[in-house]
Amino acid sequence: MRSARSYEDLKREAVLWWPDSLIEREQNASIIPRLIETQSKFISVLHVADGSPDGWKTVLRETANLSANLFLKHLVVLADFGGELLKRVKPVLKANLADRTLRYVWCGRVTEYTFQSLEEPGLWSNPLLYLDAKGMLAGRELTEAMEDVCMLILHGGATVQPGIPAVVLERCIIGSMIGKRAELNKFVRQRYIWVSRITGGASANRLGHLAEDFVREQLGILLPRWDFSSKRIDGITQNDGRTDMTFDIVAESPSGKYCAIEVSFQVTTNSTIERKQGQAQARQSALHDAGHAIAYVIDGVGNFERQAALSTICQFSDCTVTFRQNELERLATFLQELDA
Repeated sequence: MRSARSYEDLKREAVLWWPDSLIEREQNASIIPRLIETQSKFISVLHVADGSPDGWKTVLRETANLSANLFLKHLVVLADFGGELLKRVKPVLKANLADRTLRYVWCGRVTEYTFQSLEEPGLWSNPLLYLDAKGMLAGRELTEAMEDVCMLILHGGATVQPGIPAVVLERCIIGSMIGKRAELNKFVRQRYIWVSRITGGASANRLGHLAEDFVREQLGILLPRWDFSSKRIDGITQNDGRTDMTFDIVAESPSGKYCAIEVSFQVTTNSTIERKQGQAQARQSALHDAGHAIAYVIDGVGNFERQAALSTICQFSDCTVTFRQNELERLATFLQELDA
């Protein structure tokens, strides 16, 4: 089912400038040195606190120079579970957990944690959790919301109940390493090497990749049973079949339907949108011949300065949306209709 859009319609729904959620991730670069400096204390807390799944709270209170919000910052950076994702996941948990209780496996047995702040007004935002730039200037004691988020990131991946977003299952696994110093040490140090490399690149390229990650995460929350991990579709090739055609994101439905998704957010003009324009017709044709679809998520003032390129993409796209939340929900609805 094709969802046609015009350039004018798309521009009316555009964000145009980088969303705060992506700027937040880019700004994580400034706190990486502080996290690396305190990583040994962070590892020690989780190594010592192996007697119970929430034993880290007692150890953390007795640890100097590692505040609760700095401990939480370690968790969100290591799990790549930032502020925008946290804000989106709270309503999902509230809707899907009738008794507000997370059930997860700890040391081979099912354990429960009851969230304390799901009924509180507001979302799990960076200011609420003291993870924004202002909040990180001072150490903060553990709040109920901070404890909820810590427990989710530590143990959410070990849940045994349905309705938990796929991104939680994939990323919230740090609790499985509590008490395993060598494994935890390796994970933390490798992650900070990776994070340092990512945050050390050029801002435009870095934000471009973060834009893809953002779309993938939001779709993962909206469609938790879908798979968004691949960049290829079997049988879709180029160069006379010599190489696989790659996409920014590939959406695979529970029943095996596919939709390629191309993402571009540019606040300055460059050749990216023209490259996607040049590929648009051939890509849609190849995908349609195989019974698949293609969608585009496009935004940024730089892209909207290229009206001809965007008009061509809209022509050869089955669904074109911007970065607004209601637009990503529109894309999720389109994907669901493909699988109907």
